[in-house]
Amino acid sequence: MLGLNHTSTSEFILVGFSAFPHLQLMLFLLFLLMYLFTLLGNLLIMATVWSQRSLHTPMYLFLCALSVSEILYTVAIIPRMLADLLSTQRSIAFLACASQMFFSFSFGFTHSFLLTVMGYDRYVAICRPLRYNVLMSPRGGACLVGCSWAGGSVMGMVVTTAIFQLTFCGSHEIQHFLCHVPPLLKLACGNNVPAVALGVGFVCITALLGCFLLILLSYAFIVATILKIPSAEGRNKAFSTCASHLIVVIVHYGFASVIYLKPKGPHSQEGDTLMATTYTVFTPFLSPIIFSLRNKELKVAMRKTFLSKLYSSGT
Repeated sequence: MLGLNHTSTSEFILVGFSAFPHLQLMLFLLFLLMYLFTLLGNLLIMATVWSQRSLHTPMYLFLCALSVSEILYTVAIIPRMLADLLSTQRSIAFLACASQMFFSFSFGFTHSFLLTVMGYDRYVAICRPLRYNVLMSPRGGACLVGCSWAGGSVMGMVVTTAIFQLTFCGSHEIQHFLCHVPPLLKLACGNNVPAVALGVGFVCITALLGCFLLILLSYAFIVATILKIPSAEGRNKAFSTCASHLIVVIVHYGFASVIYLKPKGPHSQEGDTLMATTYTVFTPFLSPIIFSLRNKELKVAMRKTFLSKLYSSGT
């Protein structure tokens, strides 16, 4: 991130939840518990997949990569947010702000790309089962994961470089709990601000909408194939392999659309800040729960891995 324009300011102030002083301690405890559960849930998934050879398949490789991206995404945002909830000094250095934006966008888009890859994996498994081992070989799966991470990093770099090449003047208060694009654009000045805002919005929406449409296309073929299965048991078994991924996709894009695609109108900045927590805190919290509870194979493997260890240590 060389060449960032920080001649006009050296730091920003994250306003965050200062509008709710009476709720800050309660919010701190709530977000801390959800953050710890998010970390624990994703680490349990990773440990289970690592320890069970039966789960060493592309599907669970993608799930592990998704857990890693989720952990890193929350690490980029939540620790700083928790510290600010207990502090009266909420200043953040210019480069620290740029770094937070880069990592949050990188891991956030990596998450979306991995969900798309997982949708493709389910399409191949159900619609092209005879070619699954060829299309989803270990090398092919690793390549898809690598491309997802590379794509997320490119998106983070593009967005961060575009925003932090702007000149910031006037108030340096960011009306948010993290360095996010819309509140930073409000602090920018210059003739190029509308063009940058339009360009960043176009790139982000195109990437997210493209991922979502590819997932929809995968599931259109999946549903058409499942409906052709003659037995109800076969249909249920096929759908059960997709259920957890589909629910996570609905939650992921559902909360994202509520925040980023809501119609403009008279609404409070405080309300926007609270709504943003659904995407940055609540969605990562739900994801490991959904995968753990809705994926029967993973649930059985978790019981086998951890309950057997607890039993053996107890005896």
